[in-house]
Amino acid sequence: MITTLFVANRGEIARRIFRTCRELGIATATGYSDADANAPHTREADAAVHLPGNAPADTYLRADLLVQAALACGADAVHPGYGFLSENPDFARAVIDAGLTWVGPPPAAIAAMASKTRAKELMAGAGVPLLAPVRPEEATEADLPLLVKAAAGGGGRGMRLVRELAALPGEMKAASVEAASAFGDGEVFAEPYVERGRHVEVQILADAHGTVWTLGTRDCSLQRRHQKVIEEAPAPALPDALRAALHEAAVQAATAIDYRGAGTVEFLVSPQGRGYFLEVNTRLQVEHPVTECVYGLDLVAWQLRVAEGHPLPAAPPEPTGHAVEARLYAEDPARDWQPQTGLVRRFDLGPTTPTGPAQPLPSAGLRVDSGFGAGDTISPHYDPMLAKVIAWAPTRAEAVRRLAHALERARLHGPVTNRDLLVRALRHPRFQAADLDTGFLDRHLTELTGPAPGGVAEAAGPGQAEEVGAPEESTRAEESSGAGGLGVRLAVLAAALADGCGRSRFGGTRYGGAWRNVPSQPQTRTYRSEPDGTEHEVRYRLTRAGLDAAGLPGVRLLSAARDLVVLDVAGVRRTLAVSAYEDGTVYVDTPPPAAGPPGQPTAYALTPLPRFPDPSARTEPGSLLAPMPGTVIRLADVAEGDAVRAGQPLLWLEAMKMEHKITAPASGTLTALRAAPGQQVEVGALLAVVSD
Repeated sequence: MITTLFVANRGEIARRIFRTCRELGIATATGYSDADANAPHTREADAAVHLPGNAPADTYLRADLLVQAALACGADAVHPGYGFLSENPDFARAVIDAGLTWVGPPPAAIAAMASKTRAKELMAGAGVPLLAPVRPEEATEADLPLLVKAAAGGGGRGMRLVRELAALPGEMKAASVEAASAFGDGEVFAEPYVERGRHVEVQILADAHGTVWTLGTRDCSLQRRHQKVIEEAPAPALPDALRAALHEAAVQAATAIDYRGAGTVEFLVSPQGRGYFLEVNTRLQVEHPVTECVYGLDLVAWQLRVAEGHPLPAAPPEPTGHAVEARLYAEDPARDWQPQTGLVRRFDLGPTTPTGPAQPLPSAGLRVDSGFGAGDTISPHYDPMLAKVIAWAPTRAEAVRRLAHALERARLHGPVTNRDLLVRALRHPRFQAADLDTGFLDRHLTELTGPAPGGVAEAAGPGQAEEVGAPEESTRAEESSGAGGLGVRLAVLAAALADGCGRSRFGGTRYGGAWRNVPSQPQTRTYRSEPDGTEHEVRYRLTRAGLDAAGLPGVRLLSAARDLVVLDVAGVRRTLAVSAYEDGTVYVDTPPPAAGPPGQPTAYALTPLPRFPDPSARTEPGSLLAPMPGTVIRLADVAEGDAVRAGQPLLWLEAMKMEHKITAPASGTLTALRAAPGQQVEVGALLAVVSD
């Protein structure tokens, strides 16, 4: 029996495993890096051991340090979570050699699947259908498009899509460099790229007594940079025959490598309905909660029971309903998915399942597995995932609606997140119709990140819209949520009114609409909306007749306080919650208009601007600044004095487990290059200057 479990991981998955341990009466232990000294998983563990350093290579990827830490805590078992060393057979052997129980498949099974190229050879021998690799030196135009992939690791690292034969050698080399940096193994291979393919996987659970469960399918097709963003179970719109074939292939794969514990067999499903083996993930998947919700079981608990030698029942429970998971990332989808760092000021996702990983009750239907909370800091050293938000319901349509509703009303103050993209994707007609493939987000990115269709003004009707200063019918949709849209204008007005309450000696007094002792002096405030940087000026007066706001003649003030402003917009009551923080940033949250179209912004981050900006804050024209903190991993073949063209790659940064290409902002001469491989840079650091 396991008494103390050491979790060789961090963040969300460590906390998820701790939760099951508490329910089973198992003590918990973990390791932590310098950056994670005060992280939630460090605080929640019963015991924690310091791993000096910040980089994963110095901390969470050090098998020797992790085994020593587990022994120091008195642990008798080790759970690797996902990522880091979870699929490293040498780490599994080191744990076992130290006399500890390894909560995972046998090292031999991990080793068999560690290389995708050798895994495909093994699966072909077991009769599992797969795509045949293409020898790069023999590739022809007829083989295009091709997908270059790293033989080791996952998460989209070392992966390149090639549509032109001439680009294949360069992309093979770039993928190899990235794979070697990420996994310590530069082996890559090429295989046919299936256009409009779906990513479908089968959850397996096996014991040491010959029983293998298949726990249904999951669709993980919505991806960015080959990394999953939205997952669901069961995979929708799969023919019964295909679903049965995938289950059978998953059992064949598990049997071929004598698998034990929880794992996932991943497939690529073509538009013609054929399934091809991709890989076996010999660990717990990030998206495992959707399977737990549908099957009503705790996969981590079963991992622990199997590791203790307990047999599985002869058959798994029957599935019920549908579950959808969204990964909430600290990143900006509109800016090439740039990861974000900094302090999480508020993290409120509303009512969720109180405790426990099993499926939410239909009356609650929501579960949150998070790695962060209010007051925590997002580090540049690790994956930018903040939380997984999971919704369960009897039907897919209800689960999707429930998840979108929860995300829409979340109050997230701090670094920019992908929340709005998630909401729009869930409400997209093609997603709701289960028209899914791995190119979905790339294909629809503009509409998922651009101005929302329609707005508050349109929801009120054409006649009333004109009363609140909306533009003519032809531009009303653009104006509603764009740079000068009604939504952001109302948010800016609410921020200014709340600030006025805070500055008043009667701070917090609620001003009734159309009631003042004396007319107010005109007020003018300017705010910059984040992250787009657009400036918005608001001019208003509070008179005996009520609110007089420039450009918003039909908006009435019902009440105002430093944290809450209530407006009447064309006869519709609108409540805007205002939160101001020490650095001056103001967040305005509001429910979406009840009658408006989907995808409306419901949260705005605003920075008040001084009336007289500091001229010294200006940056030299053509300066190329680091968009995020990270490490310079390589430079292009350029030097100071070279002519460069707009969009030409100059260098690459690695931040939060992703590689980011930094390109010339305009055509001109590279007059300064301030970066070098291996250099650590902070956000805003000068990297290069391109002059006309």
